[in-house]
Amino acid sequence: MRYRLQEAIELRSTGHAEEARAILVDLVALYPDDAQINYLTAGVHDNLGREREAIKQGLSGPDLEGAFLGLGSSYRIIGAYQSAEETFRRGMAMFPDNRALQVFLAMTLYNLHLYHEAMELLLTTLAETTSDESILQYKRGILFYAPQLDQVWDEE
Repeated sequence: MRYRLQEAIELRSTGHAEEARAILVDLVALYPDDAQINYLTAGVHDNLGREREAIKQGLSGPDLEGAFLGLGSSYRIIGAYQSAEETFRRGMAMFPDNRALQVFLAMTLYNLHLYHEAMELLLTTLAETTSDESILQYKRGILFYAPQLDQVWDEE
């Protein structure tokens, strides 16, 4: 298994994503609980624009959510911010209740200098998920101000 996995990694890194995908699809069928194989399979499908096929191949639920999070985070870490944003947004479209995807997207938006959108997403996520009483006390205000951080209210 490790030899085939390494072969798939090398094929993908040398631009042979289709060949890598074929190997990874076989491996994920044999080892459906292997996180690395699931992650790499999701990644190669993402690179090929075949996310729906990844779902058909058995990536679903927490595995697929984790694959979106892992791949997007990897893109962000290496500075591929556009790819990270696209990956997180695709993940959020499929898993709109996954707050981790939202937080990682907010970090990516910060990296893209989209500060307003990043802060709005982060503040909204915080207000909607916290159990901290001192924040919950101001939840309504936080949710009100989050989309209008640049707004100045004149007293006149």
